[in-house]
Amino acid sequence: MTKSRSEKVIVLGVDGMDPRITKRMITEGKLPHLQELQERGAMRDDLVLLGAMPTITPPQWTTLSTGSYPETHGITCFYAQHPTDLDKITYNLHSSSCKSEQLWNVTAEAGKKTLVFHWPGCSWPPTSDSENLHVIDGVTPASINMGLTKDTEKILYASCDVKEIIFRSRVTGATGAGCILDDLHTEGEEAVMSAVGDIQNIMLSYDDGEGSLEAVTFDVINSPITEPHGWVKELPADAKEFGYITSKGLIRRYCLLLKNAAGQYDSVEIYKNKKQAEPIAVLHYGEYAEDVVDDIMQDGEVVSCIRQATILEIAEDGNKIRMWMSNAIPYADDTFCHPKSLLQQINDNVGYVKVMASCGGAVEEYAEKLLCRSWEKYTQWQADVLNYLIKANDYEMVFSHIHNVDMIGHLCWRFAKPDAFYEEGGQNPTKYQEIIESVYIDTDKYIGEFLPLLEEGWTVIVTSDHGFLCPSDARPVPFGDALGVNAKVMYELGYTALVKDENGNPTKAIDWEHTKAIASRTCHIYINLKGRNPHGIVEPEDKYALEEEIISALYNYRDEYGRRIVSMAIRNKEARHLGLSGDKCGDIIYFLIEGPNKGHCDTWSTAYGYFDTSLSPIFMAAGKGLKKGFKTDRVIRQVDVAPTIAALLGVRMPAQCEGAPAYQIFEEIY
Repeated sequence: MTKSRSEKVIVLGVDGMDPRITKRMITEGKLPHLQELQERGAMRDDLVLLGAMPTITPPQWTTLSTGSYPETHGITCFYAQHPTDLDKITYNLHSSSCKSEQLWNVTAEAGKKTLVFHWPGCSWPPTSDSENLHVIDGVTPASINMGLTKDTEKILYASCDVKEIIFRSRVTGATGAGCILDDLHTEGEEAVMSAVGDIQNIMLSYDDGEGSLEAVTFDVINSPITEPHGWVKELPADAKEFGYITSKGLIRRYCLLLKNAAGQYDSVEIYKNKKQAEPIAVLHYGEYAEDVVDDIMQDGEVVSCIRQATILEIAEDGNKIRMWMSNAIPYADDTFCHPKSLLQQINDNVGYVKVMASCGGAVEEYAEKLLCRSWEKYTQWQADVLNYLIKANDYEMVFSHIHNVDMIGHLCWRFAKPDAFYEEGGQNPTKYQEIIESVYIDTDKYIGEFLPLLEEGWTVIVTSDHGFLCPSDARPVPFGDALGVNAKVMYELGYTALVKDENGNPTKAIDWEHTKAIASRTCHIYINLKGRNPHGIVEPEDKYALEEEIISALYNYRDEYGRRIVSMAIRNKEARHLGLSGDKCGDIIYFLIEGPNKGHCDTWSTAYGYFDTSLSPIFMAAGKGLKKGFKTDRVIRQVDVAPTIAALLGVRMPAQCEGAPAYQIFEEIY
């Protein structure tokens, strides 16, 4: 224990928040609350935090909370390498995978009542039985309880021209106008990012990996608009009827299309059945229905859920309507709450979680009306929840995470750069740049909700796991991707062999008898070693020579544009300099050059992209114990955040901490 410099600290973690964009928008006067934080606080002038590697969500949030590098804490990606099969990965957002002590266990031990609110990587389930530690979720990066989703989001198109209800589950395609199901194709499997457990994904193209996040699956329903019939309640003479299907086709809901006082159709009432006197929801055009409570059928069980909905388009004569409905989340499921009473406390005093949208990044209308609007609702809800819980439960240490910047970055940033690939889609790059800025403005408002804590003696820290690059290419090279085995480059170099079809074309199956090495997850290459791997063909005495050969081949590899794509490749033991050595990492560690990147996770945290984007995380801090209006030249590293907080609070360092307090920003000499 050391001297306490602050009694209360809140960490406002914003996934994907970029210091370069933030600094530019502060200078332009667009982020007044962050400007205030900067003026009142202590940080680097460029706001940069030096990120741990790889630059992807789970390892970096774990580094922030433990003060140790991924090599030490063991969370090296979204997924861990399968213990036996080189072509499989296994989901890794679980505290049991973390081998380092989290700072929240330390603060709870020290008597500080501590809240961990949706911290992905290593927070769930709690690893301390202290009554001072409260934890909410952390099993997905998206939002609270998204891991409990029971029904997919939907696009509904109803028209007098449609003859019967058609339901198509989990489709992708042109999600914009989206009237005709024939323009869409069925996605046979769930998106890889939503899967939990062992995953086998052989990537030969951009779309096999992170590019698949661009095409988020959703349900599409076509429904006829007809004259109402069979209703028990008395209806207006000009009411019209349509319906939709939920729960993968198991449940039908009934809707009335109604006129306003001016005689225009502008609202929809949703009913469980035609015998109901009152609707379960009323939607008005131009408004956003935040709390649609309905029953969902899953695995033979009826579950009460919450979802959001809005009318996207409606004809004044009532002959056409287009609607969106979010995923459905069980509002009473306290699985990811410790103690479980926290969820009821939130529901009773703040309200149900606001379910955000996932589909539609490639369509301006959906990006604006669904992605941005739903996240705006969610960020306000989360701010209200945190402020309520702080006061109601007397927390003294809060770790929080929000995912709006990263998620909308994944779905929208690539459309912000003019590119011939997207010309046919009709995207307006300027509009997408505005969309990204609007998310930062919304985040600024969110952070502004916590600035009053400064007057109450709190220290407020704003940080992120990584920034987000606007990609230079519409379809970057499929290498350094987190979602499986990066087969294309290693196949072309001759180290990964693939089973051929009857026409001699490579399939998505590995020919282990002729495979010397595979590239797996973000930055790892594994030798197919005899005695270690089930299908091993490389003799242990040949391992070093093969590693050197692969490293040389990677440096000499050129993509279709003639560019060298690998900036660095080193052996496992040498990667200790990067905190990426040991048995949780590959035999070879590599990173891509600045340029052919997907957004984040495949290159250095110091990389830049188009429109002044960067991959660096951000660090800003103000309040009790810190200098005011101070700029330090010190390189502040991600591993330094946890020990800095520990030093501010006067508690011990986490057991495996490898960072050091950024004492230069302290008000008193350390």
